[in-house]
Formats: sequence, structure tokens, C-alpha cells
Amino acid sequence: MASPIGKRSSGPAPSQEGLPLVQPPLSRAPIYEQQLQSDPRWALSEGSRHFEGSSKVFDALHSIARRLDELKIEYVVVGGMALFQHGLRRFTEDVDILVTKNDLKTIHAALSGLGYLPVHKQSKHLRDTATGVRIEFLTTGDYPGDGRKKPVAFPDPKAVTTGDAIKYINLPALVELKLASGMTGSGRLKDLSDVLELVKLLNLPADFAEELNPYVREKYAELWRQSKRRYVTLWRNKWLTARAEAIDDMSAALREAARTLDAMRSDGVTLESDGVGDDYAHLVTTDPEVAKKYDMVEESEFWGHEEDALEEDSDNAGGAPRNAPKN
Repeated sequence: MASPIGKRSSGPAPSQEGLPLVQPPLSRAPIYEQQLQSDPRWALSEGSRHFEGSSKVFDALHSIARRLDELKIEYVVVGGMALFQHGLRRFTEDVDILVTKNDLKTIHAALSGLGYLPVHKQSKHLRDTATGVRIEFLTTGDYPGDGRKKPVAFPDPKAVTTGDAIKYINLPALVELKLASGMTGSGRLKDLSDVLELVKLLNLPADFAEELNPYVREKYAELWRQSKRRYVTLWRNKWLTARAEAIDDMSAALREAARTLDAMRSDGVTLESDGVGDDYAHLVTTDPEVAKKYDMVEESEFWGHEEDALEEDSDNAGGAPRNAPKN
């Protein structure tokens, strides 16, 4: 018997038993990625709608979830939409779904030609013909990253489900798969970055590793330590108006200092919890790019606030901040 993958539920019959059914013309479906690329203004508005939960990707997600529920297919949403659900909100162009291999055959047999078309001949992925959004399927038992056998495989969706109306992969399973993918897949470093951002965003503890497969625990611990790396600089009020020769000079220096502090605050720099002592304060960030912008140094390398060092730095932008932003 022919494989149900790629099979249409309506349309011309096969010419002889055992041959795959003729695929419907793929040109009938708009291609969402091409729409984004061809119309930047529309893409910008679509991005805004995405963060409001009303983009075509969200429409496609709700549609495929409804159809899978009608078919009584066990599934979980993975990938970018799962990250969005767990709090790491960013734009994505497709919907990723984890199902079993047998259920994938059922999906193709039931949906191909009825609101969905294969992305290309013999593809296991579908495209929503109403939205043009690509629906990518991952299957239980396959391996993330390089696709080679490893201790972490794509699980049965029933074992990792969270959510009600739409079923998402739970957080430990998502992190585990992201780590395994980033550790082994060429060009999949973004998966490790996703885990790092989740650790920061959700303030995941070090012992979260105990919920993960031993294969990925060391990498999680490494990313956790990286997420906690702090960069510091010293702000001193003492030198703000040290060079002023008139009130206008003092006013200008103070306004410039305020602009710098506002910029640092906008970039996520915070005041150390002990506040401002005497005439100095420690400003802190955990973002290495922000640290680079303001010439902040890793806390373990920070020299401190010896008077000689501060006197020497008093030539910088009126004396404060010690490290001005780099353009």
C-alpha cells in the first residue's frame, strides 16, 4: 500500500495501486516567507501583530491545533512558538509541531488538499493555504541537532505536554532539546542562545539541571554560570563639576551626566543594591554587549574604587561616569 504521506483525501485517483496520489499544485498556497521579504512595510506591521498574538503565524497555529484536536492527534508545539509561550517572545515565520511518526501519516492523509499542501513533493511539512505559513513536523524518536543517535531524542508528545487549548512542550523538555541541538548541530548555536535567554528571563536556578537528561546538564550549568556573569563600572559624583568655571558649565556637565545615566538605564544597567555611598556608586549589567558599550569590566577583574584610580579617571567626561558610552 502507498504511504499516506503526501496523500490527498480528494482529487484524481492513482493510476494503479501502490503509486502515490498526484500532489495538488503547490502554487495554490501563498508563501508567507516570500510575503515578508517582498513587502517590508507589511512585514513590519505583521511583526507588530505577532507580538499582540494576532499574526498569520498565530492564525496558523490556532488552525492546525484545532485540526489536530479534531483528529485526536497527540501533539505539542515546539520551536519559536513554544519559546513565545514560555516567555521568550520573538518573531518566527513558522509553526513547529512534534508528533509521532504514525500520527504524521494520519495528518497527511487527512489534511493534504484540505486547507494544507505539502511544502514540496514528498515533504513531511505542510503549508497552511489560508495563511501561507509553513507547518514543520518533528517526530518522536528522531534526534535533535545533527540527527545522529544520542541520549536525547524527540519524546512522545503525551509525555511532555503543558497547556489546555493549545498543547505546548513543557519547559524542561524544551530546554533539553535546545541544549542537545545546540551541542551537536552545525549552525545551531542559536539554540544555546535561546537557553541562555530563558535562564536570564525566567531566572532559572542552577538545580534546574536535575530535571534534564545527564547528557546536557554540564552545558546547562555552563550557560547558567554565564548568565550570572556581572559587569560593573564606578560612577562618581565628586568630579561632575570639577572643571566648571561658570554656572553654565556646571549645568551642561550635569545634563550630560543625566543623559548618560538615562542611556545606561534604557540599556538595562542597574544600580548596585547597596545604593550610592558617599559620592560613588557601582553600576551593574549582565549583558556583555551593554558592558562593552559602556566600557564596563567583568566583576572578577574590577579594580575597585581606590582613590588614586578615581583621581586618574577624573579627566573622563567631567569625571563621571568613569566609563562613558562608546559610539
